[in-house]
Amino acid sequence: NPILLYCLLKDFEGLSPMESSRRLCKYKVEREVLDEQRLEEVTQRKTHSDTHRSLTESFKDSLSLPVLYWLPKYSIWDYGMPDLISGISVGIMHLPQGMAYALLASLPPVFGLYSSLYPTLIYFFFGTSRHISIGTFTVLSIMVGSVTERLAPDVAFLRMNGTNITTEVDIIARDSYRVQVAAATTVLGGLIQVILGLVKFGFVGTYLSEPLVRAYTTAAAAHAVVAQLKYIFGVSPTRFTGPLSLVYTLKDVCSLLPQTHLPTLVVSAVSMVLLIAAKELNSFLSPKLPVPVPMELITIVAGTLISNYAYLNINYTVSVVGEIPSGLSPPSVPDFSIFGEVMGDAFALAIVGYAISISLGKTFALKHGYKVDSNQELVALGLSNAVGGFFQCYSVCSSMSRSLIQETTGGKTQMAGVASALIVLVTILKLGPLFQELPKAVLAVIVFVNLKGMFKQYSDIATLWRRSKIDLVVWLVTWVSTLLLNLDLGLAASITFALLTVIFRTQLPTYSVLGNVPGTELYLDIEKHREVREIPGVTIFRSSATVYFANAELYLEALKEKSGLDISKMIIYKRRQEAKQKRRERRAERRAKRQARKEVMYNVSTDYCDFFGWMSELQDGDTTTLGSSSEDTLSHDLERISLGSLGKWTWDIHSIILDLSTANFIDTVAIKTIKNIFQDFSEIDVDIYMAACVVEQLEIGDFFSESITKRHLFASVHDAVLYCLDHLSTLLTRV
Repeated sequence: NPILLYCLLKDFEGLSPMESSRRLCKYKVEREVLDEQRLEEVTQRKTHSDTHRSLTESFKDSLSLPVLYWLPKYSIWDYGMPDLISGISVGIMHLPQGMAYALLASLPPVFGLYSSLYPTLIYFFFGTSRHISIGTFTVLSIMVGSVTERLAPDVAFLRMNGTNITTEVDIIARDSYRVQVAAATTVLGGLIQVILGLVKFGFVGTYLSEPLVRAYTTAAAAHAVVAQLKYIFGVSPTRFTGPLSLVYTLKDVCSLLPQTHLPTLVVSAVSMVLLIAAKELNSFLSPKLPVPVPMELITIVAGTLISNYAYLNINYTVSVVGEIPSGLSPPSVPDFSIFGEVMGDAFALAIVGYAISISLGKTFALKHGYKVDSNQELVALGLSNAVGGFFQCYSVCSSMSRSLIQETTGGKTQMAGVASALIVLVTILKLGPLFQELPKAVLAVIVFVNLKGMFKQYSDIATLWRRSKIDLVVWLVTWVSTLLLNLDLGLAASITFALLTVIFRTQLPTYSVLGNVPGTELYLDIEKHREVREIPGVTIFRSSATVYFANAELYLEALKEKSGLDISKMIIYKRRQEAKQKRRERRAERRAKRQARKEVMYNVSTDYCDFFGWMSELQDGDTTTLGSSSEDTLSHDLERISLGSLGKWTWDIHSIILDLSTANFIDTVAIKTIKNIFQDFSEIDVDIYMAACVVEQLEIGDFFSESITKRHLFASVHDAVLYCLDHLSTLLTRV
């Protein structure tokens, strides 16, 4: 039957269109009551093979080239100039960030430029986001740095100085091995991302909630600050690894402050003051400027010129970047023997990098009205890392600052990324050696100032305190664990704690009994709504969470409590009532037989009659005595189980409807629990029905039987209620 939709067009005076539609628009539905069996007949439900694609088809889609879909439609006239301007702006940002973030990864600056080139080109072919900028990022750089310094510490590359018989670090050998470690970790992390994308595991990023990611990046910013202190103050603290390494490093840096290299500190202070002032001025003038002024690049150029002409390295021993080779290095196969040592770090890099990229990608896609495929993004990011690792790149993801520049300067497609890569390529080929005299303190200051946005995330504490205490606890636990346990163990502890909060919330859901909103098919919690009416004889029970092994037992107990039916006591009461009825029937039968014998014996001789009469009276007296004693004992037992202790009696409730609309899956434990509910309540003559449940999983779990059929399942709660009332009416009519 069709849905009849009508609006009563009257009394519109003084009402806005929305107010009038809310007051007067109604709908009426006339259809048959649909249980699951009838619903399948009407709708012709598809089979599992019809609704689920094969693994081969999924692999084919994951290995597709999105560039083939949008590039043929690319309009140079509409998109060419905006993408070019945007790409140049982003490319200029790549240069200082690539070199600065390479210091966070404990690698030579040129490898930060490599990481800004190759992955961007790979993402051009496989990525689906039009606005994110792939390249170096603070958090991933810190994570890579923790791996490289753990596997290639300075103490492992000490050598004897032949001049004064002292030890010094073999920087060339150390950096070479660190590049191998970073490349191997990047390739492994990329392979993990590709595999996860091929098996449609793009949802894995959802396990990193926004509070968790923001707290993690905030704590990572603290690690970045501590890592840059040695460049800012010109000291050489001991490298610590493992839990509490941040505390130990900070303590060591503080102890070395009396040995601060003053020229380096002056360079750091001047660079920081000028960069902060320039960025604030840039922010103030940004509405009036067509493109933002590249303050980081200006700072690098100015720092290089001053250092070069003032001979800061020679005259004042200010540490500089050093030799930057020109040209591209040939690809090389990573050292596979390192994979076993960096497996956990690679997985953490894969998950964190993907979570950051997909969150930014979806934000821009929602703003500009296009779709980002999470699984394809996982494959694209994985290929960018895996292929980049062969060219000595380290792990990359999207950068918030560069992505915002790409979007605000008018970038339309992934062609902007190609333009930015060309800027980096020209720098590597021709301009790289010009930055050899750049002080490392300037790069450290650039990292320090760019972390301002992450430090602003501490305001999340006040916001989450007002909105969600659980999310606040997740934020604080993530922040503390990341600070104290380092980035890898901190991430594992944070995800574990976040998942535990989900488990606890599903294990302790809200259970409610629903009632009908008069005149509608809506059913709401009767404890929270005054005008909701309970259906006589029908209890509608709902859990706010899905039913599974962790809360199945609690679900059963809550059902007994909310329905007011103590099944075990009621079964005992019912069986005793049945036993009492059977005893009454047996006594009536024995009395009838004795009466028949009396009539027969009445015609016998008087002597025998007196004898048998005396015996009969004796037997009657004994039987009556025994029967009375039995009834007295039974009555005493039943007094212990009064109707008050049983809650509602069976005649008050004839049907219970389990509203499973909140369940998105049902495991074997839940199926067994629901089967027990059917069986237990049938013992006390209460019918069980289910509404809005996951039928396919029930079929797979062998839920249905001769006693539990699809006739007990309904498409909605209202269907189940109407059936219960009609079924009861039919039974009463027959009686």
